[in-house]
Amino acid sequence: MLLQANERLPLARLLQFIEQGERIAQACARAQSAFAPDLGTNRFFKEQARQEGLHAYTFQTAISWMAPKHLGSSPFTEPFAHYQRLIESALRRGDLYETILAEQVILEGLGNVTLKKLEIGLLKRHAPFQRLRRVFLQQEEAHHGFGNRVLERAMERQDMTEHDLHERAQVYLRLAESMILEGQALLVEMTEDPNWYLSEFHKTLPNWVYHSRICAVA
Repeated sequence: MLLQANERLPLARLLQFIEQGERIAQACARAQSAFAPDLGTNRFFKEQARQEGLHAYTFQTAISWMAPKHLGSSPFTEPFAHYQRLIESALRRGDLYETILAEQVILEGLGNVTLKKLEIGLLKRHAPFQRLRRVFLQQEEAHHGFGNRVLERAMERQDMTEHDLHERAQVYLRLAESMILEGQALLVEMTEDPNWYLSEFHKTLPNWVYHSRICAVA
């Protein structure tokens, strides 16, 4: 892999960000399987938990190789911890739709953008395991697409209103945006534009996250 010495630490910190997200996704999907309304959904959540665990392990291994001693604490720990506490609260209430909104829609949307941008850099540096990285991207896109479809069907059945989902999305959206802002210095160090990440992240999310029509349940 064609990686300059001064690139190792910033890249390891970016992978640390991704790994923290994968750990939350793994724990959430595992818990979601207990609330799945049917066998197919249950299998999806269990398979997602397995995949996220593999992703996290892979990124952790890469971090250990690139920066085994000098990484230090992550600037993203508190936003991620807050995000996880909110998901755990929704799980305790048995609110499956809110957990899907938080994890499969918003967090996976942020993860997709980060992984795709990372992949561009890795391709330029002739990084190994290209096929495995492509599989990871496909899996993350599948998780995100699944979440969007579940919530769209919930709105069609009027199990949830667009307005309600919009309202619940705001706290998760602000936290996800704060993660990008927390990483501004890191992104600038890597000659990346934080505003690009914010813009691309917003594009991954459904329109109702930003603009809601108030819908009455029949």
